[in-house]
Amino acid sequence: MSSLLFILNDAPYGNERAYNALRLAGALAGKEGQHVRLFLLADAVGCAKAGQKVPEGYYSIQLMLGKVLRNGEVALCGTCMDARGIAESEVIEGAKRSTLAQLADWTVEADKVLVF
Repeated sequence: MSSLLFILNDAPYGNERAYNALRLAGALAGKEGQHVRLFLLADAVGCAKAGQKVPEGYYSIQLMLGKVLRNGEVALCGTCMDARGIAESEVIEGAKRSTLAQLADWTVEADKVLVF
């Protein structure tokens, strides 16, 4: 099994980095033999905020993240969450508060690391 780690840094909306990262992560998470992990840093922790409401016809980062969670793992930098006032109770089900130490472990374990 191939292990892939995605590290996201940018906010969920405003540019398309998170969107493109989640498109690729979601596609890979659905493939047999792929283990996908996603670590959200800095403004990217906002990607996992529950209750996102977007205009009709606009992509929903929350729904895209849910696709990754069905077959993969999602962790959020706890320090980054605190800095942005996001409580663990405010993130979507399955996403977990984490640490830089966890990111370091995931990086060592990954066959490939993609940074967005």
